Amino acid sequence: MSLTMSASSSKKLLVLGGSGYVGREVSRRAVRRGWEVTSLSRRGINPESGDPVMEAVNWVAGDATDPNVVKPLVNEVDAVVHAVGLLFDVDSKLDKLNLIVSGSGSKPDEGSTYDRITRLTAFNAIDAANSKLRLPFAPRVPFLFVSAAEAGWPTVQFGDIVEDRLAPEWLKRYLAAKRAVEAKLGDSVTTLRPVIFRPSLIWSWTKLDVLPIIPVFNIASAVGVPFVDRTVKVSTLADAIITALTDDSVEGVQRFMQMDELAAAAQAGGGDVTSAVSSS
Repeated sequence: MSLTMSASSSKKLLVLGGSGYVGREVSRRAVRRGWEVTSLSRRGINPESGDPVMEAVNWVAGDATDPNVVKPLVNEVDAVVHAVGLLFDVDSKLDKLNLIVSGSGSKPDEGSTYDRITRLTAFNAIDAANSKLRLPFAPRVPFLFVSAAEAGWPTVQFGDIVEDRLAPEWLKRYLAAKRAVEAKLGDSVTTLRPVIFRPSLIWSWTKLDVLPIIPVFNIASAVGVPFVDRTVKVSTLADAIITALTDDSVEGVQRFMQMDELAAAAQAGGGDVTSAVSSS
């Protein structure tokens, strides 16, 4: 297997959190579609060393909470995917559980709060993208953000009640950070094309910690519980992100139904994409 790129058609993509559970799948698919991919993460290490597709990614180690780290990288790319996140921050006192529930085995440090890891890293990237020099009538910069289905609770029946009365404090802070990013993206539509993905549980057959609860979410969604969305496979989410990168008609919030459609388009080879991997 060898890697082939079309220099004339390739575009440049920055994936914040590219070595994480979602980010690595986005990076893999983007390379295969001809993108030049840069990943920014704390470790900057290829999680699948030796894989020819993943070796094509530019793995950068850096602190995304530092705008001076983020801005130069954003200035060099055509699109941004924000896939940085953690389920339990240090203030939740449950942060050691991330070693179990994190798809990439991420271990938060003492500064890993939802506000810093989700909001601040995204704000730095959004500010950098908004400040990029643009030619008149140039297309808006695609900015794709992985949020959470529960961020939409205020807009669905009984969602606000569930959050106010049943959600633990750590979840409320988690959602507050997600919503802050969504709101900032909503204020940036003149320069950015924001696409907000709201998956509930993200899973794969190798992520054993969530497999037992998946039927609960899926059944609740199927019978019409308004504040529970069906779960989303990580491959579906990544495929949906790839389609949204190149389809200028995709914008705003994408729930699991829209993700299914976008992923199907990616699988069918739809959109302005080219294969970056060929057999030799």
